[in-house]
Amino acid sequence: MWIDSNAYVGHWPFRQVTNNSCKSAVERMEKFGVDISLVTNMNGVFYKNTQAANQELHAEIRSNGRWKERLLPFAVINPIYSGWRRDMEESLSKLGMKGIRLFPKYHRYELTNPHCVELVKRARDRGVPVGLTLRMVDSRPSSWLDITDEWTLKDILPIIKAVPDGQFMILNIANSTAMEQEGLSLIKRANVFMDTSGRNIVDLGGLMSTFGKDKFGFGSHSPILDYRTGALRIAALREEEASPAIRQDLMSGNIVRFMRL
Repeated sequence: MWIDSNAYVGHWPFRQVTNNSCKSAVERMEKFGVDISLVTNMNGVFYKNTQAANQELHAEIRSNGRWKERLLPFAVINPIYSGWRRDMEESLSKLGMKGIRLFPKYHRYELTNPHCVELVKRARDRGVPVGLTLRMVDSRPSSWLDITDEWTLKDILPIIKAVPDGQFMILNIANSTAMEQEGLSLIKRANVFMDTSGRNIVDLGGLMSTFGKDKFGFGSHSPILDYRTGALRIAALREEEASPAIRQDLMSGNIVRFMRL
């Protein structure tokens, strides 16, 4: 079984994106043998009212009864937008969202913002994960209208320190994973899941040795990135790095336990 922990639908305003609907997502899942995808609506990164994007995603999934079991939605919430608590409650209780995605760089707040910390604590209390993306698109060839600064892995540490018993997804690790021992120990202790889509996951075996084999799993970051790269990083592991059981955990087992699916 394969589960994609990092997939999107919707539009990106600074470049053309294809295969970005629920229908095309399921078609690609069928083509590449993926059983379930955790899906976020990219429109929520840019809508002033992110809840409109969550409602769009909910409606699109509901439009086909077969998609409900295969596309598990995540809600985009902006904790500095008025009404975010209501939006979060509606997303989790009424729309059936399985987690929360935050985009602080685009919504212009720090991870230590009191509203952000409150949101993560509320998610913890509801037993749902909070996803943070180190890079949406490569800033180097991106539009002059897009953001230019990107996160490294250590930039996520402040929110983990603020809510050490939270549940965090760190996605598209495209930049440095270097950090001091204190940060390394914090991530190893925390309930953290990282996907295989990012450029700096090329040494997946080394990262599993550093952070723990249970903290990683397949993610595509599609349709922005190539659909198969995240899977090929698992396939490329040497026998001494990953037994058949560990490969199965990377394909789906780790995210199943993390999400309690």
